[in-house]
Amino acid sequence: MILPKKHIRLSESLFGLGAAIINLLSTPKDVDKLWGEFNNNIESGDFPTYHSFDNFVLALDYLYIVGLIDIDNGGELYRCA
Repeated sequence: MILPKKHIRLSESLFGLGAAIINLLSTPKDVDKLWGEFNNNIESGDFPTYHSFDNFVLALDYLYIVGLIDIDNGGELYRCA
């Protein structure tokens, strides 16, 4: 689910997942490190909903399409200004 609807919490949507990803990108990171940090946030209870890697990639695609993240020459993701 890309956007939250009547019976879905923001944390369960790709929109909410994208917000969590943006918060983790304070410094450039590759996808593996970003996924690991996101899983650590789930395990520690900082993010309330589990998302599969497929949803994680869909959220990355969404963030790239709307221009919030980009990829540098080294293959790391970073936040756009």
